This record gives sequence, C-alpha cells and structure tokens, in this order.
Amino acid sequence: MSEFAIEFDRVTFRHAGGATILDEFSLAIDSGETLALVGRSGMGKTTILKLINRLLLPQAGTVRIEGRATTDWNPIQLRRRVGYVLQEVGLFPHMTIGRNVAVVPHLENWPESKINPRVDELLELVGLEPTKFRDRFPRELSGGQRQRVGVARALAADPPILLMDEPFGALDPLTRAEMHREFHRIQSQVRKTIVCVTHDMGEAFALGDKLGVLAEGKLAALAPPNEIARSNNPEVKIFLDALPRLNDGGTER
Repeated sequence: MSEFAIEFDRVTFRHAGGATILDEFSLAIDSGETLALVGRSGMGKTTILKLINRLLLPQAGTVRIEGRATTDWNPIQLRRRVGYVLQEVGLFPHMTIGRNVAVVPHLENWPESKINPRVDELLELVGLEPTKFRDRFPRELSGGQRQRVGVARALAADPPILLMDEPFGALDPLTRAEMHREFHRIQSQVRKTIVCVTHDMGEAFALGDKLGVLAEGKLAALAPPNEIARSNNPEVKIFLDALPRLNDGGTER
C-alpha cells in the first residue's frame, strides 16, 4: 500500500479532441502536507483537483488516494473523503449557515444530535460565533465570512483530504491576508492533507508547506518555499518576477 495520501503516477489527461493537459505527470503528497500548485491558466491546476476526487479519469497512468487507484473507489465514497473549497464558495442561498455546513452530514444520515454539535464546533473553528451566525443566511455575510463557512462545510464530515481551488482569489487584499492567517490556524488544529491551486505565487508562498510549479503538463519544480524562492528555473522565475516583493527565504507566515 502506498505511503502517500495522494499520488499521481505518470498520469496523462487530455480533453476529447483537445490538447494534452497533463503529460506523464507524477506527484506524491504526504499525509498532513499542504501543497500549493501554481500555474498559468490552462496548465492543469483544476484538472488535477478533479482527477483527485474522480470528477475526471486519466487516459493513462494512475491517480491513487490513500493507496487505492481512483478507479477502484466508489465515486461517492471517495468524494465524501475529500472536502472541496471553491473560489465562489457555492453556499446554498436558501439555507441558513448551519444548514449549509451540515449538508454532507445530512447526506451521510448523521442524527441531528450529532450534526448540531458538529456545526457549532466547525463555526467556532473558523472563527464564527455559532449563536450569532448559525441561523443567518449567506446574503447576510461578508465575502470573508462566506469563505469561512465554505471551509467549515468542506470539513463537516472530517475528510482527510481538502482541495482548494483559488479559494481566496475573490477577496480584497486585507481579507485575503486575514484568511491566509486563519488557514494556518485551522490547519494547525485539523492537520488535513491539502492541495491548493492558485495562479498567485504570493498566495502559494503564504499557504504551502511545499510549492509545485506547473508547466507544459508537468511539474517544473516541487520544493519548500525557501528553495522555490531561490530557484533559477525559468518557469519558476516567471512567477517570482511577478511578485512585488519577496522577503529572503519566502514570504512572511
């Protein structure tokens, strides 16, 4: 059995009649690790997330989750073990915050006696006072608050893996910086395996234990932030040169 939480073994993916997105792509992610993937548009960032939770299947190679090929998983069971946080959050506008957080536990037929404490626990975890926010609706929350709810919902059934697709890209700079700090606080408590994709190298430095840079369907680089910051790889330097300022050894955490 694989020792990795997530593994791509020479994976090739192309859309029907289209160009190759991933070309014998290999990647291994340890349990509890946060990997930030950076790449230009069309370089396969979101494709990688969809391959992890079997929304897509590769034409060649194998994607393994907890040592099992995604093709060997029941798709529903696999997705219940993988939380997903989107840039636009996707909260149900007609549901209260509490009901939004409880979507997956309800699908899993948890009893209300278990769901209600779990909702309160998660709202507290993401910094939203349950008595104040549980019965509100998404339209009553700021963008940053809605994003916190999105994180709480993704964690509701305690999945070991969390996928984040440009999760903070729609937020203003100050709120975004606050969410980066909150991300580290939450991860220090829950210790999930996290894959976060972004086009923003600054965000990747802020979030990742490791950074991966995608180019031409492969990993151009994969290393801790301090090594990426010193890289002379031309594909990496494109992103580094776009940063307004980078402190020695990486960005501030």
